[in-house]
Amino acid sequence: MWSGNKSIATLAIAVLSAFAFSNALKADIPDETFEALGLDRDGDPAELYDALEWRYHDSEEGAGEGSQADFWDPIPFSKYTNPTSFYEPPDKGKGSGRQGCVECHEKDTPGHTMAWKQSVHANLNEIRNLEPGDLRFYKKEKLKKVETNLVALGLLDEEQILSEVSCMDCHVEILRAGNADHKRDLRMPDAAVCGTCHLQEFAERESERDTLNWPQQQWPAGRPSHALDYHGVVELAMWAALTEREIAEGCVSCHSVQNKCDGCHTRHTFSAAEARKPEACATCHNGIAHNEFENFMLSKHGSIYQISGHEWEWEARLEDAYVKGGQTAPTCASFHFEFKGKFGHNVVRKVRWGFTPAPNISENLSDEWFEQRKEAWIATCSGCHSESFA
Repeated sequence: MWSGNKSIATLAIAVLSAFAFSNALKADIPDETFEALGLDRDGDPAELYDALEWRYHDSEEGAGEGSQADFWDPIPFSKYTNPTSFYEPPDKGKGSGRQGCVECHEKDTPGHTMAWKQSVHANLNEIRNLEPGDLRFYKKEKLKKVETNLVALGLLDEEQILSEVSCMDCHVEILRAGNADHKRDLRMPDAAVCGTCHLQEFAERESERDTLNWPQQQWPAGRPSHALDYHGVVELAMWAALTEREIAEGCVSCHSVQNKCDGCHTRHTFSAAEARKPEACATCHNGIAHNEFENFMLSKHGSIYQISGHEWEWEARLEDAYVKGGQTAPTCASFHFEFKGKFGHNVVRKVRWGFTPAPNISENLSDEWFEQRKEAWIATCSGCHSESFA
């Protein structure tokens, strides 16, 4: 009788923990996303992930090769820009168990193996042992949330902890225990694979689809955004018609954030500190068509970054960058990840110009939609400047 009551109590605690976590998890996910997915904000993480993953992989919602697919063929590089559609596992090698993957790739591909060894993924116990004074201490709570999320998805037992995230978890199956076969089991992770653990960040990024609806249809719904950047390119007849597909793939080497997360968090370190630096954004946001990086670096903000940025503590999370990280000027991330005092992976909630100073935008700036976004920008800038300068 006692053991039965204990089991019931344990189950009750697990359920309450999952719901408490789900409420904390979804605090910064916009209401528009729950409405679009037909979900209750108070639902559990598994419901949210399943709905996000289904929409993410739905061709009617922007996944896949697009409506122009009959007019172009992928090249080998395409398997990296759109792994869900084009990745095919290699024929060589028979595969192995978890440790065997690491041992083999230490010899065959030592560069990315060493990058993984220096990552948080490979050193989760170091995160568990962080002290409150460490700028990375927030990752300790984030790790707990990841584990609670995996429990809700049925991928982790209640009392189980993640010891590491290795090759097998991302490239085969999370917490795969046995051996894996290269040809049969190997996958190239897309954003939904990352979202299995990083549900909060995945949901925030996917919410860009739901929070960018131009009042005069200056852009299609949800664009321009990271969440639909690949879809925006492959739907262009001009892109599909390019006969030199290597040039076409040059476009989607940047316009592939929709498909994977390593455009900002470079594999295989997947460093948050790296992604906070302007150079991470510069990989794509540069050049004659979109010279945001050059604009930033030649601004006073960019000058301060170039002079003093090496003294800043990049391990500090964005909300702590000024007070704890010593940051003395804004960066791309501290500008665009912030919305009404909170930071997340939806970077379009303040978008007003959308890269296009066209008449159908400039002539409508008095519209309430544009005014609300202007006010959000003023609030951001007021972190350093007086509102009277805006």
